[in-house]
Amino acid sequence: MKDPALPHSEGDVNATPARAAWRASLSERARAALDEDERYFMRQSLSTPCLTEIVRAEGAVLTDIDGRRILDFHGNSVHQLGHGHPKVVAAIARAIEILPFSPRRYANSTATTLARRLVETSPDGLDKVLFAPSGAAAVGMALKLARYATGRHKTLSLWDSFHGANLDTIGVGGEALFRRGLGPMIPGAEHLPPLDLARRFFGDDRPFERFADYIDYVLEVQGDVGALIAEPIRWTTVEAPSPDFWPRVQASCARHGALLIFDEIPSCLARTGTLYACEQMGATPDILVIGKGLGGGIMPLAAMLAAQKLDCAPGAALGHYTHEKSPVACAAALAALDVIEEERLVERARELGTRGLERLRNMKSRHPHIEDVRGLGCYFGVEIGGRDPAGLADQLLYRCLAKGLSFKLGGGRVVTLCPPLTIPLDEFDAAMTILDDALGELGG
Repeated sequence: MKDPALPHSEGDVNATPARAAWRASLSERARAALDEDERYFMRQSLSTPCLTEIVRAEGAVLTDIDGRRILDFHGNSVHQLGHGHPKVVAAIARAIEILPFSPRRYANSTATTLARRLVETSPDGLDKVLFAPSGAAAVGMALKLARYATGRHKTLSLWDSFHGANLDTIGVGGEALFRRGLGPMIPGAEHLPPLDLARRFFGDDRPFERFADYIDYVLEVQGDVGALIAEPIRWTTVEAPSPDFWPRVQASCARHGALLIFDEIPSCLARTGTLYACEQMGATPDILVIGKGLGGGIMPLAAMLAAQKLDCAPGAALGHYTHEKSPVACAAALAALDVIEEERLVERARELGTRGLERLRNMKSRHPHIEDVRGLGCYFGVEIGGRDPAGLADQLLYRCLAKGLSFKLGGGRVVTLCPPLTIPLDEFDAAMTILDDALGELGG
């Protein structure tokens, strides 16, 4: 039976016939490892039951319990530097020996240095920082700050968006998979159409201009919206609005007293060919939330960057997380920023982006299952069409896994390819060949 959430899911679910066939094809040793995992972990969509057991992660390659090498073009969007970058590992080791933990009531120079580095490298006007141990927690801080700063509790966000799996973040998020069956959500959270459905709701004639006008209307008639929170590019399906959209929305927010919050948890730090995706969108938010790769692909770390004028709640506990100033996580982040600069990963993302789009467009010309290909920097979306696009995408996923390529499915039908920016060209090309071959094997 097909999972009803599949066509709109934030990622590939684990309850399809293709998943069952995949599990049956595994070795007895791998199935035993999965049985042990499922014995102790609660089952949930998008993870448990798992695919197989991983025993090593290095660079762009995962190695499973049976010794199979898998090129990781998923990585939960944390592995800009690849898995286990030696400079990040060394920085973590040094930090553990010197200052393994720092209570949040004390300053530590590693955290302070990272805060200064982020302010110096972020878009102008983002001058204050708070750290959190997860992206969802950082989004929660941003929502609280918006309430304190504006005195308003209402938010605007987009259906089909994802801002984390906590109860407050799924309230402003729009993924049905995360909201279904949970009852009332966060009060004051109102939703707008998804970016990818602008033409459906606003027509083919200047759809994003009309969408921006609609947002301006909502902000005006509501009059009490504290913040609009959105991903500058819809990460799960690799879709960006027209170039004038976010500047128009930013102007509307400023005019009506609402803050603009950008969630760049997966898109930050060089992945898109700029350090932050919003640098390509023509708009700097009042609050920017980053995470995932910030911890060097090893340590959990996220951050909220905000304008100086929003430092307005000294008596409040915006974060108050036990590990919010983790010297070990901050050391990993500083090393990650060094690697991005030293190895010129912003430029590398652009180069890989050009190379990847050329390969994917060539595939589109030969494979009728591909409806569209998209990309921003070193991040790609291959939209599958046909009579049953979700079913075909699911087949494609497991065919590629069997050949040694892992990726994520977004929106049920979009193959999202997210390789490390440090990946050698031969591995990058090999992954594209695996996808090409698997597309050629698909039925109708």
